[in-house]
Amino acid sequence: MLRRDLLGGVATILPGAALAQATAPAAADGIVEKRVFEMASYATRGGATIPNLRVGYQTMGTLNPAGTNAVLVCHFFSGDSHAFGRYEAGGPAGYWDAIIGAGKAIDTNRYFVVSADCLVNVNVPNARTVTTGPATLNPATGKPWGMDFPVIAMRDFIEVQKALLDSLGVKKLHMVTGPSNGALQTVEWAAAYPNFIERCMPVIGGAEFDAWMIGWLNIWEAPIKLDPNWRNGDYYGAGREAPLRGLAEAWKIVTLHAMDRAALTAQGRKVVEGQNPARNINDQYAIEKWLDERGMARARTSDANSFIYMVRANQLFLNEYASYEAALARAPHRWLVIPSPNDHVFLPDAMREMVETLRRGGKAVQQAEVRGPLGHLNGVVGMAPLTEQIRAFINN
Repeated sequence: MLRRDLLGGVATILPGAALAQATAPAAADGIVEKRVFEMASYATRGGATIPNLRVGYQTMGTLNPAGTNAVLVCHFFSGDSHAFGRYEAGGPAGYWDAIIGAGKAIDTNRYFVVSADCLVNVNVPNARTVTTGPATLNPATGKPWGMDFPVIAMRDFIEVQKALLDSLGVKKLHMVTGPSNGALQTVEWAAAYPNFIERCMPVIGGAEFDAWMIGWLNIWEAPIKLDPNWRNGDYYGAGREAPLRGLAEAWKIVTLHAMDRAALTAQGRKVVEGQNPARNINDQYAIEKWLDERGMARARTSDANSFIYMVRANQLFLNEYASYEAALARAPHRWLVIPSPNDHVFLPDAMREMVETLRRGGKAVQQAEVRGPLGHLNGVVGMAPLTEQIRAFINN
């Protein structure tokens, strides 16, 4: 089943999914379908052309006749479009399922909610993540793009999402939101299309991407480039091994950076059973083994080059504007900013500065905090207690 838009994009439903209109209400049990949006070509903000662009997306709820009740949810760095609902009965729920759905804070009986996989998504190969990036075949060569793939900026995420929304008949966004990288996209949306958006709700992110943040993301990606199997991104060929060790180390850094001390209290200074780090330099503390296992598990389900491209897209946040303040000068009026007070990625001071910038620009800014032991990750898994504040913001 195909749905064509005015810009040449095409939305398709993944094989095996039941046929349905793009704006059909979700089933009562919250089952959602993964669809694919395609463009014959896309011109990047950097001036390159990407042929055969594809991104996955999902929806829940019904778009009203005026096309004005849509809510866009943008995902975090390591996430994808699965923000709400389940792909099959008994399957895992989307990361914000606690606040998105029938009768929930973002009520799909009232709003048409859309979430899309971004370009250069790290979660490849994965049948449920659809993206175009360095692991995609370049039609000119028949081989994966690798590091020949064009540089992608945060604004490119927004332009592809805008084309998707146009294809679905969305005329105005009632709200744009998302956690972490999704919060950056929320702010980028606000700067790019202020008259298209009624409300913005950045969660655990959206502050200025300064030298400190750019430097941290350089540290995130550094182990990949030090892995000899990376080969400057040329590892897709037969007989070559992916840089799993470097990618696993990169995910270890991300994992620890995104967590607060309280989340790891149970680990304490425990050592791996049968080992003694005081006597053997290769023996491990329990937290080291936990990070190793978690990092490698994540590396096996993601792509190293895509990780690097995602880092650069984040570093290019609002890069088309003279300053953070200038970018937000014409932004929508209504904001709900939700930081985590024990966040070590987007620090509380930086989030306070964001609020001050918005208020200096005359915006109406509400604030809430998402709390819990997980630090940055509170904004991914701990949103349920903010249900009533979110409901009041979106409905009034």
